[in-house]
Amino acid sequence: MAKFFSCFFMAIALLSSAQLCLCSKSYGGYLYPQFYDRSCPRAQEIVESVVAKAVAKEPRMAASLLRLHFHDCFVKGCDASILLDSSGSISSEKRSNPNRNSARGFEVIDEIKAALEVECPHTVSCADILALAARDSTVLAGGPNWEVPLGRRDSIGNSLSGSNNNIPAPNNTFQTILTKFKLQGLDLVDLVALSGSHTIGNARCVSFRQRLYNQTGNSLPDYTLDQSYAAELRTKCPKSGGDQTLFHLDFVSPTRFDNSYFKNLLAYKGLLSSDQVLVTKSAASLQLVKAYAENNELFFQHFAKSMVKMGNISPLTSFSGEIRKNCRKINHY
Repeated sequence: MAKFFSCFFMAIALLSSAQLCLCSKSYGGYLYPQFYDRSCPRAQEIVESVVAKAVAKEPRMAASLLRLHFHDCFVKGCDASILLDSSGSISSEKRSNPNRNSARGFEVIDEIKAALEVECPHTVSCADILALAARDSTVLAGGPNWEVPLGRRDSIGNSLSGSNNNIPAPNNTFQTILTKFKLQGLDLVDLVALSGSHTIGNARCVSFRQRLYNQTGNSLPDYTLDQSYAAELRTKCPKSGGDQTLFHLDFVSPTRFDNSYFKNLLAYKGLLSSDQVLVTKSAASLQLVKAYAENNELFFQHFAKSMVKMGNISPLTSFSGEIRKNCRKINHY
């Protein structure tokens, strides 16, 4: 066992010292941070300005914009399919179980797109806007910064079934969640690091009620949930009703991007089952949680790398897809 932990932390050290790849080759094209330097030099400045205004008005928006990028990339790749409204043959991913009544921030993306269309018409994709907004939201909340590889194009279709099936759910088992990550080319380090995004944002009562009550509606002792914390949650999340009541994913510093999320997990105070399983169901993920809880900088390094890696999931480049004029609909509608 000692040999295992020694090898584990050696792997962590190697990962933290590895160079962050900022380009990705796919479909005959590349993603790279300087993609708009000539065609729209102020693109990143405009995105950052609108995001900063939105987060200043509502701090929760940082988590919402970060979540949009995640939910986009896990369905057909990072192609802005999540932004499409229902129209014609398109049944919006906004109606899926992971997104219905919870995905938000679409109006902020609309505002960014409108400003960019004035500055440099038909140039910056909605998919790239999502990637930049996620990075800027993280930084504004006190998290790490990174260069965002750019050059994605927008899809001309979507997948409601993909949204229902590919995005990890709050009650998924650890193995199911890990499998969903692996299907996207992501590994265990990516899973644990990206789960750290739950250091900001909220979850609805309906997302974790099953941890508080059994099928008869009585209190259920759950060894993976601190009982004083559970009792506090029950006061505002009853056995029926209040489905949409919001709770902080990280009750310690809910609007601050830091490693307190991982410290909460070690204290068995992870709000969602999908959070707590990182500690209870895998020795390897438990060691990562401990490493991030002890070393905020290591968490930031791995999170930034994993965000770049996630942003490289099956992007459309070159002549694939299109650059939407309106992020909510494909151009010929």
